[in-house]
Amino acid sequence: MNTQSTIKNADGKLGVLIPGIGAVSTTLMAGVFAARKGLGQPIGSLTQMGKIRLGKRTEDRNPDIKDFVPLASMDDIVFGGWDIYTDNTYDAAMHAGVLDKNLLYSIKDEMSAIQPMRAVFDPAYVKNIHGENVKNEKTKMDSAKALMADIQKFKTENKCSRLVVVWCASTEIYIEENETHSSIENFEKALEENHPSIAPSMIYAYAALKSGVPFINGAPNLTIDIPAIVELAKENNIPIAGKDFKTGQTLMKTILGPGLKTRLLGIDGWFSTNILGNRDGEVLDDAGAFKTKEVSKLSVLDSILEPEKYPDLYKDMYHKVRINYYPPKGDDKESWDNIDIFGWLGYKMQIKVNFLCKDSILAAPVVLDLVLFMDLAQRADMKGIQEWLSFYFKSPQTKDGLHPIHDIFLQKIKLENTLRHLMGEDLITHLGLDYYEEE
Repeated sequence: MNTQSTIKNADGKLGVLIPGIGAVSTTLMAGVFAARKGLGQPIGSLTQMGKIRLGKRTEDRNPDIKDFVPLASMDDIVFGGWDIYTDNTYDAAMHAGVLDKNLLYSIKDEMSAIQPMRAVFDPAYVKNIHGENVKNEKTKMDSAKALMADIQKFKTENKCSRLVVVWCASTEIYIEENETHSSIENFEKALEENHPSIAPSMIYAYAALKSGVPFINGAPNLTIDIPAIVELAKENNIPIAGKDFKTGQTLMKTILGPGLKTRLLGIDGWFSTNILGNRDGEVLDDAGAFKTKEVSKLSVLDSILEPEKYPDLYKDMYHKVRINYYPPKGDDKESWDNIDIFGWLGYKMQIKVNFLCKDSILAAPVVLDLVLFMDLAQRADMKGIQEWLSFYFKSPQTKDGLHPIHDIFLQKIKLENTLRHLMGEDLITHLGLDYYEEE
């Protein structure tokens, strides 16, 4: 990493290109436009509303993060993207039903101006939705080149100085890494040969990195968790980050799990179920897509609780996750968690959590923060996997041989210390010989 003296300025417009113009992406766009007009606040966004402590507590230095690090302004963001449906973002937002119609009407001009480009889509990877606004290229490499042309055209027409691509499209069916993903050479050969193990999300990631654009994976897809894409990111000095935006039930697990472990309370079982009715719910109604999501959601507790270190407390814990498509819910996801815990002398207790959340309302500030932090990472010459952004993901991507950190409080410390390091400030560990007097 470099220090503040070598971070390039956030001059000019920042283009944000999004595969998937659905509930999450339109809620993000609408929120940014509304905030610009003073119609609402970007609540939940660390970059817009968060503060960071610098130095000793006695110094009382707590600037806003957006004033501490050179982030792009929300006023400089330009949105675009791809989707399998032709609806502009105003119509897509109205269809999603997340936001109040009067609010959307007040930003109709801005939203209506954003028309999705034709998407790269393969029904073998997403089986429960179908649209006509898709590219029809001969090979997957041709599709990648078409996306690269889209990226360049968008950058030129909108006079953007920099771009970020963030995947907000559907969850793809579960696949595992294989030989076609092992190197750039094998990956490009597979693109030319239309190999079935190359998913649409991988084509977007490849096109972005070949165009010199950072890529964020907001779904639990394999996408960038393969050697070929990691190698390409390093080779082209581009940051990548993923995967699967941390919202809803998993957010609650990363808050509750560390608390239970910190107090050394045992867990016999953790049963989680969800109902949701948006496009994500429809996609996850397919067993292959659900498998992808299930793997992402199940991995969280094992990492937090470390049953190999605390076998008496967590080794035999039963963990089950269920997701059910229920159209009347729309974007209002509802989750139930039943947690069977035990304490002193093995006495049993229970915790019940019923979280009625708006999935896209929780996701929108996550996407905004990731876009702005990834743009910062690019300007700071931070290439490859950005593990310091694990705070925002269900299944954080890590370097080979490392296990992800899922504890949201440790993730926040890592993120803030990365920002301190970038700006030449002392890291804060909350330790030290003179902690009580000086910290």
